[in-house]
Amino acid sequence: MSVQQAWTRPTRRRRPVRTGLFLGGLAVGLCLVGVAGLGLWNVQVVAGATGPVRETADGFLRELSAGEVEQAYQRLCAPTRGRWSEVGFAGWVRTPPVVTGYEILDVSVRTKGGRPAGEVAVRVTRDGGAAEQRRLPVVKEDGKWRICGDPY
Repeated sequence: MSVQQAWTRPTRRRRPVRTGLFLGGLAVGLCLVGVAGLGLWNVQVVAGATGPVRETADGFLRELSAGEVEQAYQRLCAPTRGRWSEVGFAGWVRTPPVVTGYEILDVSVRTKGGRPAGEVAVRVTRDGGAAEQRRLPVVKEDGKWRICGDPY
């Protein structure tokens, strides 16, 4: 008697190269997405850090240009206010040639000794049109950014 074999499915060829290429492509794609996300996060962090530093320097220089020396004095850090009295600072700032305009050129933020610190490069225009480039050091003090050091 003849025994008939049951139908069996033909064996499928394994394709390890295709599987490897697929998994490799998937890994590269995930890495690219991760790098793009990290880059975007870094841009947000830098923009978030430099924005308040720029605003502090801009406000300080705007007040100096407008002759609002008392408000500008309040933007100074405690060590600088300790070296300058409000009257002394006002006298020094109002001594010709006074600041009539400014342009912020660059803003940088870094961590120094575990504390955030910034520096703003600015071109200051004085009476008579003379311009000079200055660097304003900015530090975080009591949750606010303040101009520190020789601000002018």
